[in-house]
Amino acid sequence: MPGLLRGIARTAVIAGTATSVSNRVSRRQAGRWSRQAQEQEQEQQAQAPAPAPAAAPPPSAQDPMQTRLDQLQQLAELKKQGLLTDEELERQKAQILGS
Repeated sequence: MPGLLRGIARTAVIAGTATSVSNRVSRRQAGRWSRQAQEQEQEQQAQAPAPAPAAAPPPSAQDPMQTRLDQLQQLAELKKQGLLTDEELERQKAQILGS
């Protein structure tokens, strides 16, 4: 009987030790995988393209006088390029200036 109890006790100690070691290994692996996942996520965020710069404010938010000047300059450029006739230029200028 004492030999049987000793065998059972030894088996219990070995099983308890194995369980403890197994749990420790599992926790360590989970920690490593978690760190790797975080590192990969950080790398992906670092490689992600930067957000597009803010667009220019809508024309209604700009100075109306500056908007008109910009439009007139664009018309002059189109006239220089030969894309507008004198008649079209005058018509567009009148429309921009509200005459």
